[in-house]
Amino acid sequence: MFSILLIAEKNKAATELHSRLTESGFVCSLSCDGDKAIEQVAEQAPDLVLVEVNSRSRVQELSQQIKQGKYPPVIALVQPGVLDNVDGHLASVDDFVVAPYNLPELELRIKRLLHEDTNTDADELVRCGDLVIDLAGCEVTLAGRPIELTFREYELLKFLASHKGRVFTREALLNKVWGYDYYGGDRTVDVHIRRIRSKIEDSNHTFIETVRNIGYRFRDTI
Repeated sequence: MFSILLIAEKNKAATELHSRLTESGFVCSLSCDGDKAIEQVAEQAPDLVLVEVNSRSRVQELSQQIKQGKYPPVIALVQPGVLDNVDGHLASVDDFVVAPYNLPELELRIKRLLHEDTNTDADELVRCGDLVIDLAGCEVTLAGRPIELTFREYELLKFLASHKGRVFTREALLNKVWGYDYYGGDRTVDVHIRRIRSKIEDSNHTFIETVRNIGYRFRDTI
């Protein structure tokens, strides 16, 4: 099930859009604090972000910050009155729709972007230097040597390696790998990262980086 973060002003239209997306099967959360949008994207690790746009500076600032952080696809929700002013800046987002929003059209645009994004990770092999993750066989090898991982270690490694360069908080990793209904502490993530590192990293191989005060990321270049 795909997750969506809707960043919009608190009003009836935003609440209704949130409800309808939820009814359509998405895990949708609504944020009314645009100033903390980037932090919320990092914490929640949604598969896609919807951003309400009511000024040129807003679409430029939010979309550029999100893209620089290698965050998920972004669809701008543009008010008709500001369309001319933001037109030149919409190239920095992945797609846009103009209010009033046609829900079937918006859903198609969301699914298209999510389909394209998952296709980039859908190859049967994820290669990271000497590390190879066989998604079809659920096997991991390092320089041709099989690596024994537990189910959760494998799922965590696969998730990070499929999103190279993207930073995830511990809470986001718990949500994505353990599930939204998991109530264990975020120290669980640290323990599993440490175990994974002990199995795949040495003086010649470093794959997972700790981002101080935030969480972890898989190195973009190996």
